[in-house]
Amino acid sequence: MSQKSVADILIESLPYIRNFSGMTIVVKYGGHAMVDEDLKVDFARDITLMKFIGLNPVVVHGGGPQINSVLDRMGIRPKFVRGMRMTDEPTMDVVEMVLGGKVNKSIVARINRHGGKAVGLSGKDGMLIQAKKMTILLDKEDENKPPEIIDPGLVGEVTEIRPEIIHTLADQGFIPIIAPVGAGTEGETFNINADLVAAKVAAALKAGRLILMTDVDGVLDKKNELISSIGAKKISDMIEDKTISGGMIPKIECGLSALQGGVEKVHIINGTRRHAILLELFTDSGIGTEVVG
Repeated sequence: MSQKSVADILIESLPYIRNFSGMTIVVKYGGHAMVDEDLKVDFARDITLMKFIGLNPVVVHGGGPQINSVLDRMGIRPKFVRGMRMTDEPTMDVVEMVLGGKVNKSIVARINRHGGKAVGLSGKDGMLIQAKKMTILLDKEDENKPPEIIDPGLVGEVTEIRPEIIHTLADQGFIPIIAPVGAGTEGETFNINADLVAAKVAAALKAGRLILMTDVDGVLDKKNELISSIGAKKISDMIEDKTISGGMIPKIECGLSALQGGVEKVHIINGTRRHAILLELFTDSGIGTEVVG
């Protein structure tokens, strides 16, 4: 890349850096970006850079492959219903150990190694994420029969986010890294989908942006071409005609929930692309799908 093109990119990013200064940006970190070593380093650098130029990044991370790896070594076979991990007590012990321990602390260490000041949190810390038990309704093929009620075990849904601890850390120059584990009213520990947690955290913080990292480019039209910007009404139509389907539906629903909670915009980006967050936020064209209310 020539010096001229580097300068052009820096100048192009200037108005975005100015507009985003002081803004809270919640990033859901997951997918292949958490597995590939080069992408892990890129992510740490990108988050550190965001903090240094005046943004307030908050990271909520997943860790499904890492959990599956430990469960496999223990001889526990994971089960999923509608994308939710069925979580009994032995599985919950592994989930909490992997998410709140190994995965969370490795992200913290990597960001700190690149000059940031990251602090790891479980949703149980300071009652940050309060939750209740989730039940899953599984529709029957026969429309005349009621849906089947599935008990997924220690899987939770967020009832409240207490953002004071996040505000305190961010104000002191720290980058919060949050594991999606919640606390029940009776002291129970719940495994919660990271996308759901990220959306609730973003709404509680009144974040300017929620970024959902995936392994696909974003929302695609019927020609499999990327849609750079889309509104809530169009999303409903695309779900109805099955243009949006499969695993993209729950991500879109999380995004819409965040928008309804006061988040300005949601971005769905491909985390397998190097420096995906920076390219989406600080360039005119972006690389993913921007979802607006």
